[in-house]
Amino acid sequence: MSETKTRVQTDVTSHTFDAPGCVLTYDVRRNQSSIEPPLLIVGSPMGASGFQTLAGHFSDRTVVTYDPRGAGRSKRTDGADRTTPEEHADDLHRLIGAVGGGPVDMFASSGGAVNALALVARHPADVRTLVAHEPPAFAVLPDREQAIAACVDMHETYLCSGLGPAMAKFIAFVSQPGPIPSDYLARPAPDPAVFGLPTEDDGSRDDPLVGLNMIPIAHYEPDFDAIRLATVRVVIGVGEESANAVAGRAGLAVARRLGVEPVSFPGGHDGFAGGENGRVAAPDAFAAKLRAVLAPGG
Repeated sequence: MSETKTRVQTDVTSHTFDAPGCVLTYDVRRNQSSIEPPLLIVGSPMGASGFQTLAGHFSDRTVVTYDPRGAGRSKRTDGADRTTPEEHADDLHRLIGAVGGGPVDMFASSGGAVNALALVARHPADVRTLVAHEPPAFAVLPDREQAIAACVDMHETYLCSGLGPAMAKFIAFVSQPGPIPSDYLARPAPDPAVFGLPTEDDGSRDDPLVGLNMIPIAHYEPDFDAIRLATVRVVIGVGEESANAVAGRAGLAVARRLGVEPVSFPGGHDGFAGGENGRVAAPDAFAAKLRAVLAPGG
């Protein structure tokens, strides 16, 4: 009976805190009996709603999720048109302070993984173990020029034509196997309707992916020297099904620069997905792998 109690979290509670230019919202699934530090599960631009299934696999410890600035419930108040990994890193530092201080364990996905690497470089005392899953650090790829040019094109398409055409280009880009070809931008633009995306421009320009975060993420190169000097255990995860796609290849490149062996995770870039965004990947196997990696000696 006592073992069951130690594995039960209380209900999810939502909280906010002020940061420069934004009010950020985060959620806590608290386990009062756990002796482990909190586990932060973060993404970007994906917010807390995308990690409900994964968070539920860790009911034996306190889990914190949040909506990064400019996404979900964390609306910007300063009217800025882009958000940098450094800003996100400082937000994560504030978030860790809000939940009691570090060091914490972190699972960070996609753009969240880039932001978490920036956190380790800027605030290394905040983190015990970081599992950075497929950080899209395109600036470290051998084909960086083509990859960055494609991101710039997506952003410009968004500014000129709206979300549908830009997201169609994004889906095609992240699905491209192997290096980005030199003639990539000369190819015909994909049809948004094929992906079920809107073909009409609604006039909005605040999308957190192709609007606020695309350009800063594309150009960002982690501070590898600072990360290597930190007393943080950094694990770079790459999806079994996505290692040859651009985010997976970027993860492999980051691992090489850090001098660590990448760890293969079940599924693809969203291997943890449990239906939150209409897709079920391999959430049970993914969570089991993450648990093993987070364990001492994992």
